[in-house]
Amino acid sequence: MYLTAEKKAEIFAKHGKSATDTGSAEGQIALFTYRINHLSQHLKANHKDYNTERSLVMLVGKRKRLLDYLKKVEIARYRAIIAELGIRK
Repeated sequence: MYLTAEKKAEIFAKHGKSATDTGSAEGQIALFTYRINHLSQHLKANHKDYNTERSLVMLVGKRKRLLDYLKKVEIARYRAIIAELGIRK
């Protein structure tokens, strides 16, 4: 499996408040970004995998909603996470 418990803990430790803080918006956005990148690579090789394509679109929507929430609540945290992950222009 591409996403082990250790990898998840590493992502949350780097972008969240701690390795066990799975509820922070920054941690969830970082996890969604990791999964989006993985699914994008999969779709480059398997362009007819429509179920994965749908999952990718749903993940992008979830990440967008979290980013919109973070932008509305605290703009500094929003700017920090998009700069760190490089997901916006």
